Amino acid sequence: MNTILTAFNYMKKMKLKYLAAVLAVGVSTIFLLLVPQVIRITIDSVIGSEPLNLPALAENFFQLTGGRDYWLTNLWLPALLIIILTLFRGLFLYFKGRWAAEAAEEMARNLRDELFSHLQYLSFSYHVNKDTGDLIQRCTSDLETVRRFFAVQLVEVGRAIFMLGIIAGIMFYLDPFMTGISLLVVPVIFFFSYIFFLQVRVAFRAADEAEAELSTVLQENLTGVRVVKAFARQPEEVRIFTAKNRRHRDLTFRLIRLLAYFWSFSDFICFLQIGLVLLVGSQRAAAGQITLGTLVVFVTYEGMLLWPVRQAGRILTDLGKSQVAIERMKHILNEPREDFRHQGLKKKIRGRIEIRNLSFSYQVGEPVLDNISFSVKPGETLGILGSTGSGKSTLTYLLTRLYDYQQGSIKIDGRELKEYDRGWIRQQIGLILQEPYLFARSIKENIALAASEVEPSELERAAEIAAVHEVVSEFDRGYQTEVGERGVSLSGGQKQRLAIARTLVRNCPVMIFDDSLSAVDTRTDLKIREALKKNYADLTKIIISHRISTLASSDQILVLEQGKIVQRGTHQELVKEPGIYRRTWQLQNEEEIIS
Repeated sequence: MNTILTAFNYMKKMKLKYLAAVLAVGVSTIFLLLVPQVIRITIDSVIGSEPLNLPALAENFFQLTGGRDYWLTNLWLPALLIIILTLFRGLFLYFKGRWAAEAAEEMARNLRDELFSHLQYLSFSYHVNKDTGDLIQRCTSDLETVRRFFAVQLVEVGRAIFMLGIIAGIMFYLDPFMTGISLLVVPVIFFFSYIFFLQVRVAFRAADEAEAELSTVLQENLTGVRVVKAFARQPEEVRIFTAKNRRHRDLTFRLIRLLAYFWSFSDFICFLQIGLVLLVGSQRAAAGQITLGTLVVFVTYEGMLLWPVRQAGRILTDLGKSQVAIERMKHILNEPREDFRHQGLKKKIRGRIEIRNLSFSYQVGEPVLDNISFSVKPGETLGILGSTGSGKSTLTYLLTRLYDYQQGSIKIDGRELKEYDRGWIRQQIGLILQEPYLFARSIKENIALAASEVEPSELERAAEIAAVHEVVSEFDRGYQTEVGERGVSLSGGQKQRLAIARTLVRNCPVMIFDDSLSAVDTRTDLKIREALKKNYADLTKIIISHRISTLASSDQILVLEQGKIVQRGTHQELVKEPGIYRRTWQLQNEEEIIS
């Protein structure tokens, strides 16, 4: 129940409208239940001669409208009354459907906004360890399951309660013995519905998780379609998808079989109950113990009574699905957000970086960075060389607080990095990754993404420094050119240069190039570095690269190996001493000579 209340709270101002929808269900139920009473009175007291047996108010209305003789000669009046009652019932059912749908849509909108907003502020490590397809499903398919339950099924609980309570009361008023006969199977169906509910929850969770795995495979293949085609992996990927799809089908079939068992069993019990009421009622009517009209009312009400009882199974089914869906969404919402300390420092930094005895591990006992120390002055360029897994990228993540360090110290302008506001420090330190992400928007929108307001002249200047302006100018639509999903229409080097331009418009005091010049040729690489040096003399630059020519002009170069600094110095110093740097330099020189 707590899970349902969690979703209900997201209706906010629409809660009263949803409760009004439940009330409208109750009113419509009253109009529905009056129809059999009109039929009973017509049979017993208008056509027949039985006493009215009505509440005083209803009996006075009957007498004021002409009494038995007038109604007998105008039998169209009961028909008209039934039509009027049905019209009023339809009107309130319309209100119920509209109000419930509006409230459910408001809940879904608020919950969807909350999920998206929460995902934006979750830690980098959370997103690294989660499947995108699974997160998408929780925000779409699972949320739709909850919306549909609130819009259609939950409001029916009100109808079931109203019908069960009112019908049982009317039946007991008419004949207590027949009421007992009519309610024989109700506890049985409720018990069976509860057992069924427990099984459905387990079955739906398994089917839902299988669908999430299927969504992940689909998302990965659509995103990585170029890799799939490049390696001709279509048959293998089809095989993997087919296996996931088959598992999802089997688990869904299991859920469908459970539904089939429930509905067939409940239908059998319900029809058996109606037959029992008809049999016992006919014998009592023949013996004169109840009137023919009362028998008609009992048979009619029995069908109405068993509908909400059977509906309880459907409600419990969707309740089980919704509980699973809400729990999956709560797993996201319960995940702690990144600690954006708005009370932290928010001053413009100059770019002096001091790192002392810094160690970091993703897993206990497996250090990625091991007791490293170095410093960079404002305006200097620090080059970093290292093999894959040496800790280069991890260092950039720590500097931008995508991860927080626990051992050692990182100081920016003499203040501990953790003292700065997390969001603010990311605005001050620009990070350009080797594989930059571009949105399926125009080139202009992608460059301006990092700055909410940027003049066209500033945007073009950044593009010129990043050596991409000439390329963009050759496109038919220039800066309005759509780059496609993940920048699919651009080459790797063009994407990297756009990412550099995007960071430059933010005018960051510190820029980190995490192998983000690897896809451009050495000539363009040099052009970009010279433009940065000329136009951003005070810019502190950290350049991570495997290309010695990119690192050679750095004021200081660090060589990382297994999380430790094994060499440091200038290019001239490092090529003279034995080690990784000189070997890499020699190999690259040989390759240039051969080529």
